[in-house]
Amino acid sequence: QVQLVESGGALVQPGGSLRLSCGASGFTLSYYAIAWFRQAPGKERERVSCISAGGTTTDYADSAKGRFTIARDYAKNTIALQMNSLKPEDTAVYYCAANFPGYSATDWCGSSDYEYAYWGQGTQVTVVT
Repeated sequence: QVQLVESGGALVQPGGSLRLSCGASGFTLSYYAIAWFRQAPGKERERVSCISAGGTTTDYADSAKGRFTIARDYAKNTIALQMNSLKPEDTAVYYCAANFPGYSATDWCGSSDYEYAYWGQGTQVTVVT
């Protein structure tokens, strides 16, 4: 059974940092493009960042550039999202999503949620004073 599990969400003060982790069971993440999405109450889900299967392509939403970093840990079969300088507007449920783009598409990094076949249950990030 293919499963993605997020962890690391917490309540933090503005300016603080969190490290989210996405783990997988039932498949090896190294063959999959992975994205982090988030959804705040009353707002549409947005893609925060993605990393290609080969790790050669990363992309970030404008709101995340310079503050968030996505990275693979091949040995642990996990994807991390390091979030620094957190702001109240970063408050949301964060989801990791995976898609297998084919063995040759190692640079692919999808922008939209419909491009990802597998999803985790989400982890809550709350940034408040």
